Amino acid sequence: MTSLDDASSPGDDQLAVPAAQSPPRSRQEIWLLGQPPLGRYLDFVNESVIGGAIMPQRQLADEWRAANDHYGELEEREAGLADTIDWRPLDPELQPLADAVQADLRFQHTFPTLPVTFGMVELDKLVVYQTRVTGDFVDGLARRLGPAPDPATIFRTCQPLDAELPRLQVEKADDSRYLFTSESHDMRFHETRLFDAADMPGYASFGTVAGVVGLVVGFGGNFLNVIRSDDRFLLNNGYHRAVALRSLGVTHVPCVIQTVTRLDELHVVGPERVVDDPAFYYRARRPPLLRDFFDPRIARRLPTRPRRKLIEVSFKVHRTYVVG
Repeated sequence: MTSLDDASSPGDDQLAVPAAQSPPRSRQEIWLLGQPPLGRYLDFVNESVIGGAIMPQRQLADEWRAANDHYGELEEREAGLADTIDWRPLDPELQPLADAVQADLRFQHTFPTLPVTFGMVELDKLVVYQTRVTGDFVDGLARRLGPAPDPATIFRTCQPLDAELPRLQVEKADDSRYLFTSESHDMRFHETRLFDAADMPGYASFGTVAGVVGLVVGFGGNFLNVIRSDDRFLLNNGYHRAVALRSLGVTHVPCVIQTVTRLDELHVVGPERVVDDPAFYYRARRPPLLRDFFDPRIARRLPTRPRRKLIEVSFKVHRTYVVG
């Protein structure tokens, strides 16, 4: 099997942690073994897994190799399976919910380039590029949804407009540096933007405000979406929710579907790992699929030390005079 590096710690849709809850001492990561490179897996175990530094490297390599051999068997037995994915138009009763999502500015900012549509897409045969998810978030979401979530609940889970904000800590490091810390790896720097006084109605200063430079930090829109090319659908965002819903027996979920018809479009909307090797995901006989997270010969749970994401924002102010 050939593939790209394992994804960095995924956090596209990790659940919010209630403010009163203490951070966990460990987390369970579900890792798809057998996907290259082996060295990345060994490094992860050594650096992040509890007790990983003393785990025998040979044993880890043997487990990884066995999973890689299993993928080789799947290439023969399930060649072309990804091309048989089932999908259909959105259920009519869910259309009002989809209309509300499409009217939201966050949705419009998330999908500004290609036409999008909604559809009910089969989970098992979704191509995946992220090869691990956090089991605690998957299990927690499954418990919150209950054993039989109704279609509207599933839709709002996949396409949320009122998701709970993950816990976030903001500290002033000094007069020109601020630190943002969150247990959600979905936290990101959004943009630098110039605001005027009308954008800051509650702000009062000692003089007239000429302008405000905003360094915006926040979270993603978290719309579960796929990128379609010909007969294959690649899961672009929403891994934890997709795995959690499948664990409850849900077979199809409402997805935002972006369709690419040429490589230039994929360069605009696709994740870097997929853009670097599109043939593997869209042409390989049997790429990694979402169903692999439930295959005991591939998926392994590993107890890891929890990590928080930190973003430092800094700025400089220079004062001078210009002539002319």
